[in-house]
Amino acid sequence: MKIYHNNRCSKSRQCLALIPQDGVEIIDYINNPLTKEELTALLAKMEIQSSELIRKGEAIWKENYKGKTMSEEEYIDAMVAHPKLIQRPIVEMEDKALVCRPPELVLDYLK
Repeated sequence: MKIYHNNRCSKSRQCLALIPQDGVEIIDYINNPLTKEELTALLAKMEIQSSELIRKGEAIWKENYKGKTMSEEEYIDAMVAHPKLIQRPIVEMEDKALVCRPPELVLDYLK
């Protein structure tokens, strides 16, 4: 199991506290940004469009992207360039992944 974690995010910390720590890989995607390939693979596991993973309340989004028509690839490029735009936390297990907002979603996911 992997958790894509931002320690500055309370929802991400809450989710991390709900899961067993044994065998969990914690990925600090803010300080170690995902590659375009990694993010594309994660989106496929989540079965969502890249636009659904964007945090549209972030200042980076509002200043640089808001109101623009963007392709799937452009959304991915924006998240690779600015990891803060990625919704969090994301929990990945084998062939599935999920944004755990609210954090308690991870409990259903672990069943």
